[in-house]
Amino acid sequence: MPEQPPYLRIADVLRQRIAEHVWTAGDRLPSRAQIAEECGVGENVVRRAHELLISQGVLEGRAGSGTYVAEPRQRARVVRSSAREQPDGSPFRADMRALGKQGNWESRTEAKVPAPAEIAGRLGISEGDLCVRTVYEFLADGRPVQLSTSWEPYELTAGTLVVLPEGGPHAGVGVVNRMAAIGIAVSHAVEQPEPRHTTAEEASLLGIQKSALVTHIRRTYYSDQGQPVETADIVIPAALCEIVYEIPVGR
Repeated sequence: MPEQPPYLRIADVLRQRIAEHVWTAGDRLPSRAQIAEECGVGENVVRRAHELLISQGVLEGRAGSGTYVAEPRQRARVVRSSAREQPDGSPFRADMRALGKQGNWESRTEAKVPAPAEIAGRLGISEGDLCVRTVYEFLADGRPVQLSTSWEPYELTAGTLVVLPEGGPHAGVGVVNRMAAIGIAVSHAVEQPEPRHTTAEEASLLGIQKSALVTHIRRTYYSDQGQPVETADIVIPAALCEIVYEIPVGR
């Protein structure tokens, strides 16, 4: 078995001290130099351990002050399920209500945006074909907890009442319900989740540490004819949200 990277070992040491109440919520940790000397590692190793624990919500960095044990906080529960589309409501709002929070979102839509190569491949169109792109910030009690960038082929909805996902009589009802309004039955979605670190822009929008851990989900909706009708890049920060998948089981 490969040896554990030093920064993970130091992160485990710090986590254990918090679990044993050597440090409690609100306590300031010793300096990186002190921890490095005590543990026999370099300061860069301690820095990486701090960054990991900050991204997980265990520690909190305060500019010009140091690193502190974070106050315990409830992570938002984000449910991914084929049953989450609702005719008269939002799955995200339902998730937030279950936590006693108010869920909402802000969006910005641009029509006729040329599709980049990766998006074109996911939608089964040619690179440069026009798309409707919508950028979302999902909020829990006004605080950003999730980002998403959605792409739909412009040719699919052009000239209809659903061409703008957040405009018109079918605004905000979700991809499945909007497509149904123009006679397209969405049969399933494919999601590909993977962990990665935030970009600087994502960290700024989410109000989290740079390079914090997130789950990046590439989701694509398909019609019952097998045609991709929408694809999205969803970014969910590990420190703020837990992701739960509900898998329907047929008999």
